[in-house]
Order: sequence, then C-alpha cells, then structure tokens
Amino acid sequence: MNLPEDIEKYGKHYSESSFWKKLMKHAKKLGAKTMYMALLLFYAWQSEGVTNKERAMIIGALGYLIFPADIIPDFIPAAGYVDDIAALTIAIYKVMRNITPEIKMQAKAKLRELIGDFDEEEIIIDETIDEQ
Repeated sequence: MNLPEDIEKYGKHYSESSFWKKLMKHAKKLGAKTMYMALLLFYAWQSEGVTNKERAMIIGALGYLIFPADIIPDFIPAAGYVDDIAALTIAIYKVMRNITPEIKMQAKAKLRELIGDFDEEEIIIDETIDEQ
C-alpha cells in the first residue's frame, strides 16, 4: 500500500460520530498532538476554501484514523498509531493553506475541552503552520 495515493479510499470509514467516539475513547493513546492534527483537519474540512479533492484527502485521513485494521493495527502498543499520524500529516500538508488562525483556535479550544490543559509546545506540527 502506498499511503499517500491510497489514503482517500479510507473516506468510506469516516463518520462524524465515529470520529468523536475515537477521539474521546482513545484520547490518552492518541496524545495531544495527534488529536490536534485530527481536529485541524476536521475544522479545515468544514471551511469554505477547501476543494473537493482536499475534502476527499481529509475524509480519507480521518477515516484512516477511525479504521482499526489499517497498516499497523491500532491495538499494537507504541506503534499502533504511527501510520495514522502519517496519514494525518500528509493530509495537513495538502490543505495547509486552509488552516487559518481561526481553525487553529477552534482545534485548540476543542482539544482543551477534551483533554484539559496541555503544553502548546507539545502540539507544534511545523512552524509554517503554527506561526500563521
């Protein structure tokens, strides 16, 4: 499987209810940074400037996060979310221009709601995203 090319096919596994269920149930395993990445994509997906191709990439990445039987199954300790993080990262870089300061604020507010306080240094993805 070539993750960047195949990521969109996982969109069929996405639903908003499954997304929220996965984030809330696996918050500790996912960690703040992975949850933040997922939330950035979730809110970017809802924004008006996202093309249909970018929406498909986002839904594919979020579907990949939700789907438990991916390249590295999520139940494998320490390694289970490595491929999920790769899918989220690829999607973020594809839609980076749509990740506005407002989307970042929404994602951080929701992250605080879900896990409480966190160190903002922990969730830095890339200065090109984080310094907008």
